[in-house]
Amino acid sequence: MAATPGNTATGRTVPEILGLAFGAVYLLVGIVGFFVTGFSDFFAHDTGKNLLFFEINGMHNVVHILIGLAGLALSRTLAGARTYGWLLAVGYGAAFIYGLIAIGKDWDFLSINGADNVLHIATALVGLVIALLPVRNAVDSRR
Repeated sequence: MAATPGNTATGRTVPEILGLAFGAVYLLVGIVGFFVTGFSDFFAHDTGKNLLFFEINGMHNVVHILIGLAGLALSRTLAGARTYGWLLAVGYGAAFIYGLIAIGKDWDFLSINGADNVLHIATALVGLVIALLPVRNAVDSRR
């Protein structure tokens, strides 16, 4: 089967592959995050505990794990991948707005910093790509 725009030789579409990849990365980040934060002070703000440049706490890790599992579960089909893309776009768009307001506040239950905000808006944009990327169906002339 030859690859066509929006489809790959594996039979998966680009939105499905992106959804699976982002799901796997977010799941991994959530799991690794617990090695940094441990399991105490789940909702602590301004933790000073970073994974690379991104400040995290236990609840932040849980959110990453849930986002990752959703990506792995939904991105097995094109319709599911598109749904996951919209979830990323809306959810991380909201997380970006939350971060603009919450950074440095005592009530910031996700312990957001500026690097998180950049990642959140970038993830929202990737979600739009997953949701809206055109996919052309291959025509099999052998039938």
